[in-house]
Amino acid sequence: MNTELFLIFVGLNIVNVIIQTVKSICTVKCGKGVAALVNALAYGLYTIVTIYMLCDLDLWVKAGVVAGCNLIGVYIVKWCEEKARKDKLWKVEMTVRDFYTENLANALADLDIPFNYIEGVGKYTIFNVYCATQKQSATVKGIGAECRAKFFVSETKNL
Repeated sequence: MNTELFLIFVGLNIVNVIIQTVKSICTVKCGKGVAALVNALAYGLYTIVTIYMLCDLDLWVKAGVVAGCNLIGVYIVKWCEEKARKDKLWKVEMTVRDFYTENLANALADLDIPFNYIEGVGKYTIFNVYCATQKQSATVKGIGAECRAKFFVSETKNL
């Protein structure tokens, strides 16, 4: 097997997978200009990768390289995306039976998680909880589950 050809094939495939994954994200989350630029780059490189698919390597080697590069490349891009994601304010509305009201209010107050509530909606109390971090959101979900809450969650949007 030609080692130089193999290494070029691996390198091109890793870069291709990363750019193709970024392209998918940019097409959804970015503006027209960025999406168009990333798409042009991705498809330009893809043409080169397509030509290298015809190289003199065993079919199973090519398939293994493409699979491995996809596994690694997509994981890297998604990991970077998660690290770059900023926390957003989430409003969690929870409906609980009245007998859970005091326990839920005390638990949220003890954790300094902002909330308000409306009692006497039939046999229920409606809590409006404001989570500023992902950690707070997970905590509120756990506390709510203990109280058998029904959830409605909304994310803040930029106006």
